[in-house]
Amino acid sequence: MAAQKKLTKAFPRTQRGESREAIAAAAGRLFLERGFGSVSMDELAEAAGVARRTLYNQFTSKEEIFREMLLRLSGQLEHAFPPGVETQGDVEEVLSLIGRIIVDLHKNPEYLGFLRMVVADSRQFPWIAEEFAAVMDPQTERLARYLAHLTAMGVLDCRNPTLAAHQFMGMLNEFSLWPLMVGREGLGIPAEDVIEETVRMFLQRYRRAGAGATRHLKRGETP
Repeated sequence: MAAQKKLTKAFPRTQRGESREAIAAAAGRLFLERGFGSVSMDELAEAAGVARRTLYNQFTSKEEIFREMLLRLSGQLEHAFPPGVETQGDVEEVLSLIGRIIVDLHKNPEYLGFLRMVVADSRQFPWIAEEFAAVMDPQTERLARYLAHLTAMGVLDCRNPTLAAHQFMGMLNEFSLWPLMVGREGLGIPAEDVIEETVRMFLQRYRRAGAGATRHLKRGETP
């Protein structure tokens, strides 16, 4: 029930007469509540308070509506991971900041509901998982480039930066994302403790022996 209220808050019901925004909001609500495959275009028009003709004037198919939602999710990710995050201190500080961003994202009911829908519907609609990954992968690649840069500078020793990036996120996901995915509030471990220990374990594995801890990107420098 609490999760249902969160979804309703994330995708509020819209007033009759709105068009594209109303349709996107209705799709977000219905897709997350019932799944992509269980919602018809007629139901979307009714939920959005628009005529069927108006719906098709804005979107030619459910697939196009889903892609509109992905665009909005992509915008939220860009806001969560603003340019310059990699310049916000030494490697411990940057990884801690990235860890907090990831954990906060896990708490976002829209993101969590979207991920549940992708998991539930991707077996029937494989393209959903592929297009969701296309939105998420650039953030992983960005972290991998940062780790590769620090490896080139002699701070880290990541022979496979992409693997290391997934390992870092995987440790956070284990404690933060997956309990929420199955309806648990968490594992009873404070988020800051999870982030701190994740960074500590990661650097114990990948910090180059004898390397200084303070080398980081300068503003305007790209990994």
